[in-house]
Amino acid sequence: MREYLVRTKRVGNEVIVTLPKELLQAEQIIPDMLVKITVQKCQKAAGSAEKDCSLGPEDPWRLLE
Repeated sequence: MREYLVRTKRVGNEVIVTLPKELLQAEQIIPDMLVKITVQKCQKAAGSAEKDCSLGPEDPWRLLE
């Protein structure tokens, strides 16, 4: 299982999750499809833009700003 760093946005009483295009294509996810998501919060490292997650430094989703 691959891990992706994704953005969330609050819209009213809901939270919207933006998924990477590569994940949508690889898993053939289409609009209105139900998916199961496991959540792990990531925090910014002090004084740095790097994320404190288990994603490697080469992962393109590691640094979403």
